[in-house]
Amino acid sequence: MKGLIQRVKRASVKVEGQCVGEISTGLLLFLGLERGDDELASKKLLEKVLAYRVFPDVQGKMNLSLRDVSGELLIVSQFTIVANTRKGLRPSFSEGAAPEQGEYLYEHFVNLAAASGLKVATGEFGADMAVELINDGPVTFMLEV
Repeated sequence: MKGLIQRVKRASVKVEGQCVGEISTGLLLFLGLERGDDELASKKLLEKVLAYRVFPDVQGKMNLSLRDVSGELLIVSQFTIVANTRKGLRPSFSEGAAPEQGEYLYEHFVNLAAASGLKVATGEFGADMAVELINDGPVTFMLEV
């Protein structure tokens, strides 16, 4: 399971021109699900996302987490981040979770995140989405479990 997080001033996701999720200050998480991922991996990655220190403290150092700043979280499924790009000029998606497993794990992850007490918004699994964001920093990290 991989998560690409971006610290944002705001972010939103649209499906067929309609906004389905939006946040203000917080993290945009592109969630990539791989074969072999399970509920435990979801829990571990979510804990890392919520606790990862990417927000500035009073001295401007990245010492604060999403929880510390009571930030918001936008979760968008993105199978392309689990693509194998090591060989050739076309990505291979053979390492990605099957659609049914991916959707189950995505919903499980979203439910865990919603239980965190922070504001959580989402995209729509499997949909063609338009994501808009203002990356703050820019700050972007790939997290893996």
